[in-house]
Amino acid sequence: MKLVFVGADHEVTGSCHYLEAAGKNILVDYGMEQGVNTFENVPLPVDEAMVDYVFLTHAHVDHSGLLPLLYARGFRGKVFMTEATADLCSIMLRDCAHIQMAEAEWKNRKARRRTGSDEQEPIYTMEDAEGVIKCIVPCEYDKIVEICEGVKIRFTDIGHLLGSASIEVWLTEEGNTKKIVFSGDIGNKDQPLLRDPKPTKEADYVVMESTYGDRLHSLEKPDYVAELAAVLKETFDRGGNVVIPSFAVGRTQEILYFLRKIKVGRMVQGHENFPVYVDSPMAVEATGVFQENRWECFDEEAMELVNAGINPISFAGLKLSITSDESKAINFDDTPKVIISASGMCEAGRIRHHLKHNLWRPECTILFVGYQSVGTLGRILVEGEQEEVKLFGEPIKVRAQIKKLAGMSGHADKNGLIEWISSFTEKPKKVFVVHGEDSVCTSFTECLKMEYGQRAYAPYSGTEFDLISNKFTYEAEPVAIKKTARPASGVYARLVAAGQRLVALITRSNGLANKDMAKFADQINSLCDKWDM
Repeated sequence: MKLVFVGADHEVTGSCHYLEAAGKNILVDYGMEQGVNTFENVPLPVDEAMVDYVFLTHAHVDHSGLLPLLYARGFRGKVFMTEATADLCSIMLRDCAHIQMAEAEWKNRKARRRTGSDEQEPIYTMEDAEGVIKCIVPCEYDKIVEICEGVKIRFTDIGHLLGSASIEVWLTEEGNTKKIVFSGDIGNKDQPLLRDPKPTKEADYVVMESTYGDRLHSLEKPDYVAELAAVLKETFDRGGNVVIPSFAVGRTQEILYFLRKIKVGRMVQGHENFPVYVDSPMAVEATGVFQENRWECFDEEAMELVNAGINPISFAGLKLSITSDESKAINFDDTPKVIISASGMCEAGRIRHHLKHNLWRPECTILFVGYQSVGTLGRILVEGEQEEVKLFGEPIKVRAQIKKLAGMSGHADKNGLIEWISSFTEKPKKVFVVHGEDSVCTSFTECLKMEYGQRAYAPYSGTEFDLISNKFTYEAEPVAIKKTARPASGVYARLVAAGQRLVALITRSNGLANKDMAKFADQINSLCDKWDM
């Protein structure tokens, strides 16, 4: 009975854990890495075709985005998730496949202009996404599901995203039964639309996230509606647009909830009829999924509106852009407006086109409303003092106001994480801390040990643990250069961001023609020689 840590270990994205028990090979999540890959992940302990089951905590791409790749490499088992997560994955995995195919085609168009460049294949196709979607088994919250002899699971609402769950797993092998709980992403309390996280009381072992394990949200509940209304008025008074990079699933619907309140309360004086564009086909579909699952997932405040016949995420002036022509037309309309578009970290999708049209305009505001991973364009804009960034190969001046709704997060803060792990009636035999940046993961683990008496440990990818003997059979070491722990600010932040971008470029260079890689290496070495004092 073995647990192996594969992804999101001392990192925030790319969640994946492997269980071997009762003669079965099981994955808990199989997500994409986003931003800079800080540490190298070990391969899956078995061939993809040998995986029997996947248990999915929620639909976000950093937890689900490699499921089509699993299928492409031979997986034909079952993927268990909540009913709402199943609805969202049906949308998101198809969208991921579309992005993979579009990016491969774009790279190949560029490659054809280079002598000797090889054609690139997408890591998976729409057929793979459709295939793994057919493997999905939707499950209800709070009901024990018998997976096979020796394996049972139960999904508990964790309040992070529509359908998100922590997963209780009971494993039985040769008369020994152990219970392991995977927290998934633990939700923030008092989020719009969603219920608060539900605690779990018993476990032998816990694998828990630590994304915000080093920080606290505001001690007072932020008034996001008032803050958002103030940003809108200031920007509209200047004649600009408010561009909101937002995750299509979850955060977009929360912003719509706030905007409905602003509209109803006529809180933007002089601009009461401002238009709002949701420019993301996936976000439009996901908003429909939210409506379909409202009875199982909405909180009391949202249900009061539903029961009164009011759609809590719709209002007058809301415009949904589906086609590319509709998307392009948005930036040819001079009316001050709100543009909500994906991706939330500005790494892909239509948001990059809207940044190209608005980032250079001082009258506009780029408003960030979610976590930005290290190395992403979103993180660079939020933390750096960039004078310009590149979009579609073109340098774009950064003149717009860059703002963030402070404290707005679908993740619990440090206190919320501690409250969740402290809800267990008896301390687990071991708490494995994952899904946090290196320094955060380490510091939160130490906090749990020193201040709360938890038997906590922060594993690196490749660490193996025997659930019967309660012992590590292999403790992996980090297999990459750690980021500097020095806090980045001011001009130093620009240098750190530039270095992170360089690392990402080097990673993506694999597969280029040898002469291009040699030229790139010479340029880097020349620059290092110049600055090495």
